[in-house]
Amino acid sequence: MSNISGKYCIVGIGETVVGKRPDATTNSLHLEAIKACLDDAGIKSSQVDGLLTNQPLNDSHRSYAVKLAHMAGIDPLFATDLALGGATPIAMVEHAVMAIDAGMANTVVCVHARKRSTPDPTPGYPIRRGDEHWEEPWGHFAAAGGHAFAAQRHMYEFGTTSEDLAHVAVSTRKHASLNKNATMRKPITIEDHQMSRMIVAPLRLLDCSLESDGGGAVLVTSAERARDFPKKPVAILGMGQHHPHFSLLDAPTLTTLGGKKSSETAYKMAGLKPKDMHFAQIYDCFTITAMITLEDYGFCKKGEGKDFVKDGRITIGGQLPLNTHGGLLSQAHLEGQLHITEAVKQLRGNEVEAERQVTNAKVGIVSGHGGSLAMHATLILGAL
Repeated sequence: MSNISGKYCIVGIGETVVGKRPDATTNSLHLEAIKACLDDAGIKSSQVDGLLTNQPLNDSHRSYAVKLAHMAGIDPLFATDLALGGATPIAMVEHAVMAIDAGMANTVVCVHARKRSTPDPTPGYPIRRGDEHWEEPWGHFAAAGGHAFAAQRHMYEFGTTSEDLAHVAVSTRKHASLNKNATMRKPITIEDHQMSRMIVAPLRLLDCSLESDGGGAVLVTSAERARDFPKKPVAILGMGQHHPHFSLLDAPTLTTLGGKKSSETAYKMAGLKPKDMHFAQIYDCFTITAMITLEDYGFCKKGEGKDFVKDGRITIGGQLPLNTHGGLLSQAHLEGQLHITEAVKQLRGNEVEAERQVTNAKVGIVSGHGGSLAMHATLILGAL
């Protein structure tokens, strides 16, 4: 695995319609995303021999990937479920590369869907969201609380303000307004952000990502086989992970997270640096997450994120276009799966609305972030 940069590619992508999908189920959203991906790649399910997915939140399974593969008409040589929260979609791509490199599969679907905006009719038991001894009994069981701690600490250490965080929300909403497959398309202002209600101090409503129904998928294969597919392949140049703690009680810091070491691994593999990135699709479950990750990824020094996100620097046409699809904050919260599909669209160069296309995009970075600020995965993609 020491010299794999550029040897594997994404050759197909699929997205469902996102937002409120009351007639859909978790299963149907996964299958819809798989079909869209295979249609994009111009192949049949019988030509796929691997599938990776995440466990449904509301209905845990044994071997959900195997169940889903056969529902989709795939006879897998390689299949497994991963569970790294919002780092899972990138981890799926990384595992697909490793499986193909090991000779265990040739063509692998990575699919992720959620049913969070409307009730899922599938019976089941929800997955635990906090530590059963030290977090849940005391009311700490939701993402907003943990990320509010991080925001408060960042404010304490570096003088960041709520208005600074607002710039992330405003820029991603601007991009969502250009995306036909985005849930929230009405532009917002800094004042709108400041007037939105408090959720968990200091995080306001417009600091928080959406609850969404929808899904997405990507198809991974070798660069050699990529030429057999109809769409322009996108090369996987660098990958990384880091999981510095599980519970916030064990976190060594709340202002430098797994993204620092994860991105360093990916940059080294790709032979690239932050200055080489033409865009960044950064996990934005909360505005503070995006700001900390921009710092951890080396786009600015620690504590300078509050200035980096201003003056149009992170909008399309700026120094580093951020979340050009609208992100989790404004397009849909699907644990970052659509951050990957958006990166592929940008690198293909002709698959987004003209106003949303990053000019001459050749290389981009994607982040995934999960749990109590605990898990992180990084992907660097490049146009061939």
